[in-house]
Amino acid sequence: MLSSAFRAPAKDIELSSPPPDSVSALAFSPTADILAVASWDNNVRLYDVNSQGQSQGKAMYSHQAPVLDLTWSKDGQFLFSAGCDNTAQMYNIQTQQAQQVAQHDAPIKCIEYAEVPGSGPVLITAGWDKKLKYWDLRSANPIATLDLTDRAYSMDVAVSLLVVATGDRQIHVVNLSNPTTIYKTIESPLKWQTRVVKCFPTGDAYAIGSVEGRVAIQKNYSFKCHRYDIPNGSLPGSPAVVGSQHVFAINTITFHKTQYTFCTGGSDGSLTFWDGVARTKLKTFSCKDLNNGDTDARPPQFGTPIVATSFNHSHEIIAYALSYDWSKGHGGVPPQGSNITKVMLHPVKPEEVNKKPPKR
Repeated sequence: MLSSAFRAPAKDIELSSPPPDSVSALAFSPTADILAVASWDNNVRLYDVNSQGQSQGKAMYSHQAPVLDLTWSKDGQFLFSAGCDNTAQMYNIQTQQAQQVAQHDAPIKCIEYAEVPGSGPVLITAGWDKKLKYWDLRSANPIATLDLTDRAYSMDVAVSLLVVATGDRQIHVVNLSNPTTIYKTIESPLKWQTRVVKCFPTGDAYAIGSVEGRVAIQKNYSFKCHRYDIPNGSLPGSPAVVGSQHVFAINTITFHKTQYTFCTGGSDGSLTFWDGVARTKLKTFSCKDLNNGDTDARPPQFGTPIVATSFNHSHEIIAYALSYDWSKGHGGVPPQGSNITKVMLHPVKPEEVNKKPPKR
């Protein structure tokens, strides 16, 4: 297991035996260095990661269709998964047994495990049936159901803040002190499809990422990222309009739980760390830095999309998944027999994630 003495090699390490299909979610255990990986091949895989960043397969269980999301219980004893088979499963780490714990009328896109005042620990699911459901794991039926305006695309929870982003660019905010009522619904401040929403660990704000290469911090401000200028006339057929850009989707946002900084991963295949409070970029790992393309080449060589990220419980390592993100539909699927999916383990340095000191 990783410890405060974690000293991984400077080079990012590839996870052994990754899924043969696209990754949909990554989730490190909150108490141990066990990494869960959900895939479109219908399976959830668990890996042990040792003090050198090396990994080995630990266990695997299956859904009846692609798996779309993961979350852990706070004690790390149970892993929950949601998928296109319209179910959520609970996997017991000790017994290595999985059982169904939730059901929707359409694929379950999002799953979270949270403490709800007055109810204790509750499983929360949101699906493409436009429903959000709360589950007491001792019962086969939901304890409450909320109607959403469209299909759930992304969901997160921190403290008493629950946020759900839907396909119509609406952001639904729930105060878990009053969980059966949507506190407010607002239109996303971003103009295009929402890919990800994540709560600040303090539970007082949230970040939104969209397909337009932009991140918004609640309604305070937004900034462009995962974009590249196209030098005028630099390529055959390049636009004559000055200021044209290659624009890539923000697929994943992951917060550092103590520094409150965050990392974005994009369809361009790069990672960037940010201090959202100080409105500062901390560190960028370009496609070239990650051995995942070269944006300085002409024409630029963009990498395999980064589709998921997760910090381990000590925040000394971040896992990121490279795989096809389905942005081009079936026409963009890699040729049969070729597997571009990788999961990489990056040793985190303090200067990459530590928030900036306040200006005097």
